[in-house]
Amino acid sequence: MPDASPRLEPFTPQTAPAALEDLRARLRATRWPDAPEDAGWSLGTDIAYLRELVAYWADGFDWSAQEKALARLPRFRARLGGGLGIHFVHARAVAPTGPVLPLVLSHGWPDSFWRYSKAIPLLTDPGSHGADPADAFDVVVPDVPGFGYSDRPTGPPLDSIAVARLWAELIDVLGHPRFGAAGGDIGSHVSRYLALDHPDRVVAVHRTDGGLPVFSGDPADLAPEERAWFAEVAAWGAGEGAYAAMHRTKPQTAAVGLTDSPAGLAAWIVEKLQAWSDCDGDIERSFSKDEILTNVTLYWLTGTIGSSMRMYHANAAIPPEQLARRVEVPSGFSLFHGDVVRPPRAWLERTTNLVHLNEPARGGHFAAFEEPELYAEELRTFFRPYRAAATG
Repeated sequence: MPDASPRLEPFTPQTAPAALEDLRARLRATRWPDAPEDAGWSLGTDIAYLRELVAYWADGFDWSAQEKALARLPRFRARLGGGLGIHFVHARAVAPTGPVLPLVLSHGWPDSFWRYSKAIPLLTDPGSHGADPADAFDVVVPDVPGFGYSDRPTGPPLDSIAVARLWAELIDVLGHPRFGAAGGDIGSHVSRYLALDHPDRVVAVHRTDGGLPVFSGDPADLAPEERAWFAEVAAWGAGEGAYAAMHRTKPQTAAVGLTDSPAGLAAWIVEKLQAWSDCDGDIERSFSKDEILTNVTLYWLTGTIGSSMRMYHANAAIPPEQLARRVEVPSGFSLFHGDVVRPPRAWLERTTNLVHLNEPARGGHFAAFEEPELYAEELRTFFRPYRAAATG
């Protein structure tokens, strides 16, 4: 039986040289598909760009340097939920001048704790980055089970409700009776269920999206902007949602090729980084090659692309009555300019206790990585009134 204790253990992975040699050999042996001339990103991943990226991955990218940079974050593992190993960052506030608010940040797909790696220092040590030291957070960023360095569930995949339960347990183990929650993408769902199922502990919840709409009432009761948004979401799903349909229904089919081919894995992930970021079509306006490949290499070395996709399958089975619950915990949203299918205020007021809404002029679906300074300021502003509640 696995050790089920919640003991915290420092964690600093070190990749074996043989794993990197295997990766480079696979990259150099890539069998490339053809592509129509001038297709660019219109049919999916731009093959010309991917060839350039793969060549750099094989012969220029320094994973060891990136691994050492990530190791500067204080990282741990703990066994939660009866024995599941969870990897997380736990970065404490630096020189705070007021009440410190514990904050759990939940990531989405296709990423991991990587999503917040730029924002963490801005949140723990605002005084060193031109902001008020009184706004410092104790930051906790776990890898969702099946993502990054957390264990892959060997049985059925966990849905967002179960992950929220794990995060509440983790925050309790870390000694924080009350805390704030924030996230985007799948992390938005996890944060929502933290607020729904642990309202006595979550002082406020911040999200960068409202999720996909679920409404079983009379469409005539929706505001015009809500109906327009529903139509926008449907159109986006028809044009951009093939990946999610695969994840929800047959994730193991895609997982075979993506786990075997690093070029295929990069194609699956890079296309989303390009399509969902505020890059005006040029992915390297939002992410450098080193940043892209750090994210993709994390997936490759941990072998987690299949397990990460399976969470979509689990979330698709969440009962409608759970999806329809209204969040009564004070809720804030930062809807970044370049994100996809941004919800209208009327929908956020219908589904949450909305107390804050802002629309930053820059940043996309990965705002915490694309625009970490803007993202950090959004969190400081939103959570400022709730600091005393977490320590009182």
